Amino acid sequence: MTTYLITGCGRGVGLAMATALLARGDRVIGSVRCGQAPVTHENFRHLTFDVRDDAAVRAAAAHVDEAIDVLINNAGIMGPRTVSALEMDFAGFADVLAVNVLGPLRVTHAFLPHLRKSNAAKVMAISSQLGSVSFPGSDRIAYRTSKAALNKLMQGLAFDLAKEGIAVVVAHPGWVRTDLGGAGADLEPTESASGLIEVLDALTIETSGRFLNWDGTERPW
Repeated sequence: MTTYLITGCGRGVGLAMATALLARGDRVIGSVRCGQAPVTHENFRHLTFDVRDDAAVRAAAAHVDEAIDVLINNAGIMGPRTVSALEMDFAGFADVLAVNVLGPLRVTHAFLPHLRKSNAAKVMAISSQLGSVSFPGSDRIAYRTSKAALNKLMQGLAFDLAKEGIAVVVAHPGWVRTDLGGAGADLEPTESASGLIEVLDALTIETSGRFLNWDGTERPW
């Protein structure tokens, strides 16, 4: 049985991934920022923490005493929906960076001892094609910037963890029908989740450090 930790699993792609993994017999530790457990299952454990809160993240990690095989950094926010780089909510921008960039790094640091207990640990960060430097546009600039920063951060993490045999991948989940993606998006959360799980299943230390689409195809940085 493989043990997964998924942040932000209360809805959308995170919840769909948790549900799919449990259905195939895996164990899932799922975090939400607040509220009740989103899943009732014997192989599901619920954690509550905000990825902005270093003390809360570390306290949650201290209450987990088992190996974690796969960490999925899924928690994220859209932030200010500005229409160009000339419009800026600086406080909102900083909050997006705190959640989408520092949050995944904070969680990875806190749960790294648990990953090190696994024989072949893996880390996935849910990014976006909007974070690709080759993808033009300036709408939702805080979100775009945060995902570009996340991509570079995870690329560096892949380099640093390679010597420990921990593989890292950055993934674009597609345009998904969630609160963030909207009702007109291309994919159902279950479709995206299924593809992302296949990406994780195929990930090895030899293929670590890539930016992939939900269907396994490679994206330009």
